[in-house]
Amino acid sequence: MRALSNILRLGVKEIYSLARDPVLMVLIVYTFTMGVVAVARGVQTELRNAAIAIVDEDRSALSARLGGAFLAPYFKPAALIGLEEMDAAMDRGQYSFVLDIPPGFQRDLLAGRHPVLQLNVDATAMTTAGTGTTYIRRIVQTEIADFLTRAEPETALPASIVTRARFNPNLRSTWFLSVMQVIGNVTILSVVLSGAAVIRERERGTIEHLLVMPVTPFEIMAAKIWANGLVIVAAAVLSLELVVQGALGIPVPGSIGIFALGAAVYLFSVTSLGIMLSTIATTMPQFGLLSIPVFVVLYLLSGGVTPLEAMPEPLHTLMQFSPATHFTAFAQAVLYRSAGLALVWRELLAVAGIGAAFFALALARFRATMSASR
Repeated sequence: MRALSNILRLGVKEIYSLARDPVLMVLIVYTFTMGVVAVARGVQTELRNAAIAIVDEDRSALSARLGGAFLAPYFKPAALIGLEEMDAAMDRGQYSFVLDIPPGFQRDLLAGRHPVLQLNVDATAMTTAGTGTTYIRRIVQTEIADFLTRAEPETALPASIVTRARFNPNLRSTWFLSVMQVIGNVTILSVVLSGAAVIRERERGTIEHLLVMPVTPFEIMAAKIWANGLVIVAAAVLSLELVVQGALGIPVPGSIGIFALGAAVYLFSVTSLGIMLSTIATTMPQFGLLSIPVFVVLYLLSGGVTPLEAMPEPLHTLMQFSPATHFTAFAQAVLYRSAGLALVWRELLAVAGIGAAFFALALARFRATMSASR
C-alpha cells in the first residue's frame, strides 16, 4: 500500500510538472489538433486534379472521344499539345501524363490490327503516377470497348463483378490518414514525454530530491509511466472525438473505449522505452537526437505507412518484436473494422509481453543511473 501511495503521489507530481511546462503542453495540443488536421487535409494519396495532355496524331472520332474522357475530380481538362511539345512540357513538370494517339489509330483498330497507344508518365510523383496509370488504362479500355460496340446490340455477360469498398466506401485518404496520424502521435509523444520527464528532473536538480526520499527507482519509474501515459491516452481520445469526428467529420465506427484500453497497454511499453533512452542521454538535445531515429523507425515500419507484406522477409520478421507493429494492427482493427477484444486479444498480449521486456530493461538502466547519482 505504501508503494502504491508513493506511485500515485509521484504521478500526480509528474502531471503538475508537465502542466507547468508550456513547451510540452503546446506540443501535445498542437500534435493532436492541428497536426492531425494538417496531415488529413494536406496529404492525399488518391488521384486528384492530375494534369494530363493529349497528343492527337489521329484526329478521329475515337481520339476526340478519348480526349474528353478524362474528367474531374480525378483529372484536369485534357490539354491538346503537339508531339514536339511533349518532352519539354514534361521536363517542366507541366503534365503528369501525356497520352500519344498515333496516326491511323481508329482505322487500324477497326481493321483489327491491334494498334498501340503510348502513355508517358512523370514517375517522380510516385503515388500519382501509379494510381493515375491504372485510372487512365481503365478509362481508355472502356472508351475503346464502347466505341467498338456502339453499333452492335449489347450482349449480356454470363457473370458480373460488383465492387464493395468496406470501411472507406469512397476510398478517401483523409479517412485513413487522420486516424493513422493519431496512432502515430501516440508513439512519438510517448517516447518524448516519458524521456523528457527524466531529463527534466536531471536538468532542474530535482533528481537529488528524489534520491533522499523513501522511494524506490521502481516507484519513480512507474509513476512517470502512468502519469505521462494518462495524458497521452486522454489527448488521443479527445483527438478522435473532437478533431477526427468533430472538426473533420470522419466517422470512427469502432469502440474508442477499447482503443483507449489498448493504448494504455501500449504506452506501458513505449514510455518504458523513452525512459531507457533518457538514461543514455544526459541532456535534452542529446535525448532528442537519440529518440528521433527510434520513433521514426517505429512509426514508418509499424505497418501503418507501408504494409508489412511489402517489406523484405527479414525486416518483416524483425518488426514482430516491435510493440508499434502490434499496436497499429490492433488500432486499425478496432477503429476501422469495429473489432472487439475477442479478435484483438493476441495483439494486446504481444504488446504487453514486449512491454514487460522493455520495462525490465528500462528499470535496470534507471536503477543504475540512480545508483550512479548517489
